[in-house]
Amino acid sequence: MLKLSYQVVRRLSVSVHRCHSLETKTHTWPRKIFSGVQPTGCLHIGNYLGAVKRWVDLQNAGEDVTYCIVDLHSITLPQEPEILRHNCLQMAATLLACGIDPMKATLFVQSAVPQHAELSWILGCMTTMARLTHLPQYKEKSAKLKEIPLGLYIYPVLQAADIMLYKATHVPVGEDQVQHLQLAQSLARAFNNRFGTTFPFCEAKVSDDTSSRLKSLRDPAKKMSKSDPDPKSCIMLTDEPKVIQEKIKKSVTDFTSEVTFDPEKRPGVANLITIHSLTSGKTPAEIFVEAKGLNTGQYKQQVTEALVEHLNPIRIQIGRYMDDPNYLTAIIENGCEKARSTAERTITEVKEKVGMNAFSVIRQQAIRRKELAK
Repeated sequence: MLKLSYQVVRRLSVSVHRCHSLETKTHTWPRKIFSGVQPTGCLHIGNYLGAVKRWVDLQNAGEDVTYCIVDLHSITLPQEPEILRHNCLQMAATLLACGIDPMKATLFVQSAVPQHAELSWILGCMTTMARLTHLPQYKEKSAKLKEIPLGLYIYPVLQAADIMLYKATHVPVGEDQVQHLQLAQSLARAFNNRFGTTFPFCEAKVSDDTSSRLKSLRDPAKKMSKSDPDPKSCIMLTDEPKVIQEKIKKSVTDFTSEVTFDPEKRPGVANLITIHSLTSGKTPAEIFVEAKGLNTGQYKQQVTEALVEHLNPIRIQIGRYMDDPNYLTAIIENGCEKARSTAERTITEVKEKVGMNAFSVIRQQAIRRKELAK
């Protein structure tokens, strides 16, 4: 009799899970956008033009947006506490200076919302070691280390928790992060199939323009990166006009003096035209017409002027915010409060479905019995 009951329950469970899978496909989720940025110092123009400027555009288009300073991710490699604290403040100041509006977007610091770590543990119990070792950033970073921290290994699970905690339907990512988003998609699907429809299928919003692929000023064969040992390889948002001028002047082009847009044969000049286009709002074709008769040395001055005009207000505003840490703290605390409210609802639902609410159920039953007795 006991065996028969178990089989009946098992068949019912399978049937329910099939219904949940069908519901996931047909369920309509409100459109929500989530993205995060590590507090690893000031942003360079590649970060700004390829990511943050897009965030501002999404916010101003009226989207439901949540943006997170992911300090938990940053400690996967050693960090000095004072530097990490400064970097979190500077990142908040930078995002606000770039146009993120706390009245239109939820802006917060990841470690202030403990539900990120809670959901990460639950999801970590649903993935495999083999899956995590195949992810590209783990391969890239672990290759340079003798001893690999556990955090570096499992941080894509935390990344999935970041997304799923706010039930995001769309995530702006670079091409190098698409596989990590696929892990989040896989975990959402696995959770829904096992416990019932809980999370939406999140789609990647990969930029199809050149803003996310700016090249190093010193080596146009490489992507622009602030980890590059040559400080002249990228332009930071906090660079003074004279510093920008020097970096553009020293940027690598070629031996042809004419200004032409040919990313394959003339990547250095094409990179400058791309930067000029993105900061001035002009198309490469318009720039080509304006630069007719100029050699590359003269054209670099035009690029410098466009960059300084676009970035100077941002640099000045970052300084103003950094001079008022109390204001920054108030903005972030408000954002953390909004994020915690959403995260608490999600984690309560997750714990209930996973079976971690035994004592709360007993307490609710006891309350109900008292009410009936009255």
